[in-house]
Amino acid sequence: MPDHVHILARPLEKSKDQWYSLSAILHSVKRDSARAINRLRNRRGPLWQPESFDRIVRDEEEFLEKANYILGNALRAGLVEDGWLYDGFWCEGMQGMPSAG
Repeated sequence: MPDHVHILARPLEKSKDQWYSLSAILHSVKRDSARAINRLRNRRGPLWQPESFDRIVRDEEEFLEKANYILGNALRAGLVEDGWLYDGFWCEGMQGMPSAG
């Protein structure tokens, strides 16, 4: 989306039964993406709002609900007719996903 980001991710395991925290992941994503975007825009300073909403997805039903919501964003905004084809959407292993070609 042009004005916000959705991420649906599975944290990596740091060590046996120890996972990276959502806050640490989000901090890294915001830091690294802000640097890259600011570099492209030839700007400095804060880019992202300080707050965020994170949630642990508990089951497949909730995962599918969140995934469908994310894919529907570009449709609701009138940017594309197929959420899978939105150029702001990325999914690792997309070759196995519906409508991904």
